Amino acid sequence: MTRLRTATMAFAGAAAMFVLTAAPAQAAPGDVTTTCANTATPAGYVDVSWGYSASCGTQNFNPNIKQIKQLTGLPVGTVVQACGSTYYPAGWVQTASYYSSSCVAWPNSGFNNNAWTLKRVS
Repeated sequence: MTRLRTATMAFAGAAAMFVLTAAPAQAAPGDVTTTCANTATPAGYVDVSWGYSASCGTQNFNPNIKQIKQLTGLPVGTVVQACGSTYYPAGWVQTASYYSSSCVAWPNSGFNNNAWTLKRVS
């Protein structure tokens, strides 16, 4: 019975890890998805928040998950807040930069500007 419980827990952990690391499929413009931080942010997305989850590994509670937002397909004139941990896509411009506690992607990164206000221009 212990082996079955251990195997079930291992399978559940692997399934949770797959869900968090799988690339977003068929996301609509503006959709937000959570993924493990070691997964590259896909083209057309920006990071919008960082956090910690045991499902992505235990690293002394350092940020290891991120929420990413699909920007492709949003209308011209749209304004979004994004973390400065990824480049923004073509057709978007930075209109402001600032510090955001939800965009701390690295421990001990200080209070330097780490977030942007972005606007779709084309």
